[in-house]
Amino acid sequence: MSAERAEAPREKIAILGAGRMGRGIATVFAYAGHEVALIDFKARPAPDFDALARKAEAEVRETLALLAELGLFAPGPAVETIAGRVALVSRGDAAPALRAADIVFEGFPEIVALKREALAEASALVGPEAIIASTTSTILVDDLSPAVAGPGRFLNAHWLNPAFLVPLVEIAPGAGTDPAVVDRLCAVLERIGKVPVRCAPSPGYIVPRLQSVAMNEAARLVEEGVASVEEIEKAVRYGFGLRFSVLGLLEFIDWGGGDTLYHASRYLAGALGDERYAAPAIVRRNMEEGRIGLTAGRGFLDHEGRDVPAYRQERLAAFVDRLRAQGLAYPPRL
Repeated sequence: MSAERAEAPREKIAILGAGRMGRGIATVFAYAGHEVALIDFKARPAPDFDALARKAEAEVRETLALLAELGLFAPGPAVETIAGRVALVSRGDAAPALRAADIVFEGFPEIVALKREALAEASALVGPEAIIASTTSTILVDDLSPAVAGPGRFLNAHWLNPAFLVPLVEIAPGAGTDPAVVDRLCAVLERIGKVPVRCAPSPGYIVPRLQSVAMNEAARLVEEGVASVEEIEKAVRYGFGLRFSVLGLLEFIDWGGGDTLYHASRYLAGALGDERYAAPAIVRRNMEEGRIGLTAGRGFLDHEGRDVPAYRQERLAAFVDRLRAQGLAYPPRL
């Protein structure tokens, strides 16, 4: 049997809501070869739906054309082939699309009542094995799961904008989510080139919680006159962002030493008169237990048995690659 014949059928995707996030997710799955029903789950006059459909279809094509211009694939007929996998569906025609779907993503505005209403109606129409995922960026899964028929197949899947480029998808199951459903959705996302991460249902998940702190602190630096907007942006692009495109935040704590972070944080909290700069208890506890990072062989990560020189060289090589990409890797003057 040929590899093509042996390939399992691709899941059919339905997306509730034809807004910006829905269109982005539709583009991702169509790009990966899936048939997608982009459902306008709001009752509206036919002329209004037709206008919305034209706008959504145009955006999908524009996104694909942009990806081709950026070199991800050859421009030309492929744009129409991929875009043709996305069908705009009105509320009146939603039932058959939902019954055929293997995975449904809800992309309604961040209003609990609206999401619950849409999820209740849609979950009554889908098949019993279909996965249902909310793309909410703020609402916890168990604030929505009571509205879902079969809450064991329901979870949050938070995509980061732009969904058609950012690989990360944060997966947060609820108290009643079947673990097999989490595994299934993560496997599908990995097959289409995404990087799912699992987290507890906590406000802000992972990335929004981290970035909200960084963005607010950047705004405070401007407010306090520490540096100009231009200088702060350069500091982020060529320092903060460059560093953390290679090393994870917790990995960097281990790289530099948890004890260094503890003492630096203690000084900042005192100098700036604000306890928000103090290290959390886990940093102090790790330090007291000798878990300070690479030099101790253990920290947030387990470094026992690691070839530290080889590891450092690999990470530094990645830094050099980033510098080359930014045109900042200069030869020596001899």
